[in-house]
Amino acid sequence: MAEKQGLLSSGWRMVGRNKRYIVWFYVLNLFLGLFGTVAFFTQAGTILDHSLLADRLVHGFDFGVYVEMLARPEFGPTTASRWAGVFLAVLFFVATALFLPGVLQGYASTYRLPREDFFRACGRNLWRFIRLMIVAFIIFLIVAGVLFGIRGALEKAADESTNELLPVYVSFASLFVIFLVMSILRIWFDLAQADVVLSDQRAVRKSIGAAFRHTWRGMGRLLASYVMATIVAAIVLVAGILVWMKFVPPASVMGAFFVSQLTLLLLLIPRFWQRGVAVTYYLQNMVQPIAVVESVTAVTVVAPVVAESAVPVAPVVPPETQAS
Repeated sequence: MAEKQGLLSSGWRMVGRNKRYIVWFYVLNLFLGLFGTVAFFTQAGTILDHSLLADRLVHGFDFGVYVEMLARPEFGPTTASRWAGVFLAVLFFVATALFLPGVLQGYASTYRLPREDFFRACGRNLWRFIRLMIVAFIIFLIVAGVLFGIRGALEKAADESTNELLPVYVSFASLFVIFLVMSILRIWFDLAQADVVLSDQRAVRKSIGAAFRHTWRGMGRLLASYVMATIVAAIVLVAGILVWMKFVPPASVMGAFFVSQLTLLLLLIPRFWQRGVAVTYYLQNMVQPIAVVESVTAVTVVAPVVAESAVPVAPVVPPETQAS
């Protein structure tokens, strides 16, 4: 891959060459999401199938009717449906840790990655990815807790100011800083994941250290690329909501399902785009150069061996001939 190619453009080409990965992850997300809503669907059906108030939830959404439905004793405890959704959400993250190594391997390949190579990369890096996710979760939790604690202290100090707009400015500025810091952390661990897979690194700590150094080294390019992909995701989300509100009638269940699922499918593209950016940066800056050793062939000069019979011998003149 040429080093002159931009991160965004090269990452986008990787996404274009491997569109099937986005479709696979969308189907996986949809499949687990449907299973996660079965418990809630069953609980709600025991009430809505025998109530005229169901029309106020089918043809629109009445929040008061929804709260009343949850409060009725025949609905049962909400923990059953809630924990089913949480369990399948965790299962989706485990599936992501399982299949994402194959995606990264496919992005780095210059050819269509065969299915057996894809699943081989998934199986070889599963435990490494789980360890990376555990470390990332701990670091994200600590950093987020510190940042939101600082944000709360700043907002409390701003509330004591005479400037009425200062709390609003402080709130938005602190949220923007938190967004940038969390994006940097995502870049860090995306590069670590790429290094683990593409360099076949068993020691996860080495990949985390190398990714940390390169995150700071290429901070400007990487952060700008990730922020641009996030802006695209925000535009897709806002456009999907506007289309839903303007063009989907409240009674159209299929229309709402189609628009929402299309929006979710399109929202996967920026996330995979960011993965392509991470793989591009790895290939351009983190690949260890291969030392080329020039082999010198020793040439042995062998002198030709001349047989004794081949040496010319002067003819012997007989004595009689010499006397005459």
